[in-house]
Amino acid sequence: MTRPAYETVLYDRIDHYADIRFNRPHRLNAVVEQLYLDTIDALRRAEADPEVRAIVLTGEGRAFCVGADLKEHGSGHRNAYQRRQYLQLGNDVCETLFNLKKPVVAAVNGYALGAGAEMAVACDFVLMAENAQIGFPEVSIGTNVGGGVTQTLPRLVGLARARELLFMGDRIDGREAARIGLVTRSVSDSELPAQAAAFAQRLASKAPVSMALAKGLLNHGESRDLQTQLGLELDGVFACTVTEDWQEGIDAFAEKRAPRFKGR
Repeated sequence: MTRPAYETVLYDRIDHYADIRFNRPHRLNAVVEQLYLDTIDALRRAEADPEVRAIVLTGEGRAFCVGADLKEHGSGHRNAYQRRQYLQLGNDVCETLFNLKKPVVAAVNGYALGAGAEMAVACDFVLMAENAQIGFPEVSIGTNVGGGVTQTLPRLVGLARARELLFMGDRIDGREAARIGLVTRSVSDSELPAQAAAFAQRLASKAPVSMALAKGLLNHGESRDLQTQLGLELDGVFACTVTEDWQEGIDAFAEKRAPRFKGR
């Protein structure tokens, strides 16, 4: 596969998962408008590729993403409308991650701050290096969080802890983030790439239709009453029964072998 040409991200398909890397290492992958645009396009490329079953999102160099590129913001080139459009892109990336039909694993190396932390917690799983740092400094610098964090964060760590993280703006390392449930797990810095790849490969081995249904039901379940959720789960089970993968799962179980799902 030829690597797509992006200005601010790297995209590679490795077996059955896509590896997407923020690629502004000279600025610790600080966000500019093009990074948002490239990330959204790369995510949609991965979603449209039937060979891709899972996605790893990480940063090139010493950081995942340190948030907005304040040097660029300080230049003052955007008018009010352009500033609003830029901010909307930040929400669009997180919404894309949340609604994508394929699971996304954030591999947090170095720093994940502000917009970087927002994108990380919008992913389905977060693997974080032990010595990496994650934080939400927005209130401390006179701005506000975005990307749905005020909804996502309390679901992960509880309301009291979410208040502390947002109001105080403290950075925490991978071990503490895992302890409070902010991230899926903490791994040694040197093992992060291999662990993220292995995690993505395990996800990629599952039935794609089933995975998409489970992700959608989980992510939107809190906004529905139980009766509605039960009905949607029932519809999901029935939808699976008409796929080739349903039969493959049954056959593989009976034959005591690993299933070979095709996503149809």
